[in-house]
Amino acid sequence: MKKILVTGASGFVGFHLVSAAHEAGYEVHAAVRKTSQVSDIESFVDKFVYPDFNQLNSLATLFTSEKYDYIIHAAAMTKAKSEDEMMDANVRVTERLTQAAFESPNPPQRLVYVSSLAAIGPLSYLDGPITEFTPYHPVTMYGRSKREAEKMICANFADKPISIIRPTAVYGPRERDLFILFHTMNKGIDAYVGRAPQKLSFVYVKDLVEALLQACVSPQERLDIFNISDGGVYSRYEMAEIFKRTFRKKLMRIHVPYAIVKSVARVSQWLYSNSAKTPVIYPERLEELTAENWECDISHAQIVLGYRPSYNLDKGLTDSLQWYQKNNWF
Repeated sequence: MKKILVTGASGFVGFHLVSAAHEAGYEVHAAVRKTSQVSDIESFVDKFVYPDFNQLNSLATLFTSEKYDYIIHAAAMTKAKSEDEMMDANVRVTERLTQAAFESPNPPQRLVYVSSLAAIGPLSYLDGPITEFTPYHPVTMYGRSKREAEKMICANFADKPISIIRPTAVYGPRERDLFILFHTMNKGIDAYVGRAPQKLSFVYVKDLVEALLQACVSPQERLDIFNISDGGVYSRYEMAEIFKRTFRKKLMRIHVPYAIVKSVARVSQWLYSNSAKTPVIYPERLEELTAENWECDISHAQIVLGYRPSYNLDKGLTDSLQWYQKNNWF
C-alpha cells in the first residue's frame, strides 16, 4: 500500500482529498495543527501527524521516519494582515517542507504543490487563455505569495519530481467563500459590481482532487506545472442562472456601481486595520472579483496527466447547491 501525506487536510480541499485518497487505497497521513477540527476526516485518515512547519528538523524527522511515497502540500494561508505573514506561510513553509522531503534518506516519488491560478493573475477580456507560460501578474497578496512559492520551487528544486498544480476558483460541498454568494441568492438577491462582461473559469473540487492524485503517479518531467479548471468559460451570470434552475427561484438582479463598492472596500480595509480579522471585501479582493478574464487552458494537464474533468459548472454547481440544502446551510 502506497503511503501519502496530505497537508491542509482539515480544510475544504483537504477534506475531499483525504476522502478520495482513502477511497483509492492509499495509507493516508494528515499533517494538521493540534487545534484543527478533524472529526469530519477521521474515518479517512490512517494517521494524524503534527510537524512544526517552522522547524526544518521537525519536518526532517517526520520524513525520515515515515518514508512517504507521495506528498500533497495543500496547506495555505489565504488571508493575512501583512505581506510578510503571507509569505512566511506560503513560501518559507513550502521551502522547508520541500527541502526536508528531498533531503530525507527516502525522498518521495513525487511532491505535488497546490498553487493557484491567482499566482498568474487575470488577463484582459480579449486576451487569453491563461497557459502555463503566461507571465506572472498577480493582483492580490495571496497571488503574490503563490507566485513567489512557484519561483522558489523552480529556482531551488527544478531537478526534483515536483508537480505544481494551479487550480482556478474551486467550488463544491463544504466550500465557504462562494457560499456567501449562494446565501445571498437564497435571499432573492443577484448582485454584481458594475456591468463589464467577464470570462470566468471554475473547477469542481472532486475534479481537482482527482487531478492532484493523478499528478502523484503520472509520468512527468522532473518538475512540471499544470493549470486546472473544468475546461469551460462562463459569463458572470452563469452561477445565478444555475441557482435559479436548481431551486426554481426568481432573483432580483442588481448592479452596484464599481466606484461605490471601491469606496466601501477602502473603508472596510481601514476599519479592520487594527483587527486580527480581514473584511469580506477590500481593494485587492475587489480587483480580483471584477477581473475581466480568468479563462484557463488545461490542455497540458489533459495530455500529461490524462486529466478529464467529469463536472461542468452546471453539473457540479447543481450537486453543490443540493448538498448545501440537504445539510441545512441555507
